[in-house]
Amino acid sequence: MSQEHTTLEKIINQDPVFGQLSFDDHEQVVFCNDKETGLKAIIGIHNTVLGPALGGTRMWNYDNEWAALNDALRLSRGMTYKSAITGLNLGGGKAVIIGDAKTQKTPEMMRKFGEFVHSLSGKYITAEDVGMATEDMDTVREVTPYVTGISQEKGGAGNPSPITAYGVFMGMKAAAQFKYGNDVLEDRVVFVEGIGNVGETLVEYLTQEGAQVHIADINQQRLEEVSSKYGAIIYKGADLHAEKMDIYAPCALGATINDNTIQKLQASIVAGAANNQLADEHKHGMLLQQRGIVYAPDFLINAGGIINVYAELEGYDRSEIMRKTENIYTTTIEILNKAQESGVTTHVAAFEIAQARIDARRREQQA
Repeated sequence: MSQEHTTLEKIINQDPVFGQLSFDDHEQVVFCNDKETGLKAIIGIHNTVLGPALGGTRMWNYDNEWAALNDALRLSRGMTYKSAITGLNLGGGKAVIIGDAKTQKTPEMMRKFGEFVHSLSGKYITAEDVGMATEDMDTVREVTPYVTGISQEKGGAGNPSPITAYGVFMGMKAAAQFKYGNDVLEDRVVFVEGIGNVGETLVEYLTQEGAQVHIADINQQRLEEVSSKYGAIIYKGADLHAEKMDIYAPCALGATINDNTIQKLQASIVAGAANNQLADEHKHGMLLQQRGIVYAPDFLINAGGIINVYAELEGYDRSEIMRKTENIYTTTIEILNKAQESGVTTHVAAFEIAQARIDARRREQQA
């Protein structure tokens, strides 16, 4: 048997799309390629029962194309439940562009990506995510109306990161209320892992409340900037997850709660902005519960960003954006109580509420 045949057989046996756990009955997966601009993108549309699939575009230098596909599928699925749990009439979708955002992204690439988005006729609406900026969404807007998060100068809601951070802050305070009996974060030791736009704003909220904030990031320059600005302590150790802390706030990429980290985690609460924080939703959600660590479901507390961009579609103002985002506090409390009363993990409790809303709408449509 030739090496080429063996490799092909291995790929077939992997079932790289439909067989992935993250596929989870996606309605559509679109592979986008343009040789001239260097665009290689994947758009995942998970579910459109509640409305068009809205979710940001992430540009990342993935190790390989399977990693990019898996990320697109996991993120897209998460958007379905994020919109459902937040009460928005939106489905779940997400896009990833393979490449280095700092060196390979061009306006021509953004416009070409916009053309692919436009070809879906509104079934997918894009927005900003990791590796993207508001000006990139403005460029995409030149070729398609199916984009949110455009600049305020062009009639949009602007950068969603500050609202995302505010929602995470609300969810964190709710988790503290549940765990400690009060939601005051003064003197609480909080480790924020990932100091991007959302992470920095979260640090600002925490320091304003008097928390003892420690920060970690792969970008040393960003660490120094944020530390200088807010007085946060730069973490210089070798094993962040083993440090004693009250709250762990993962705000970078997902899956930081995994087989390697979960047993040594010293936090009482996990509440952060990252998507898909649990490497295995069921296994690691259960292990957190068994260890008495309160997990604020990521797809709930990081929903501020989608609330912000949804305002562009529905036409509500800043005060309504803030009201809807503040409601994350109440919903988080409800889910934590439901999980405790039902004996299920907080992730399962949140998932069940979101899925029930989707199922109810599907029954209405079939009636």
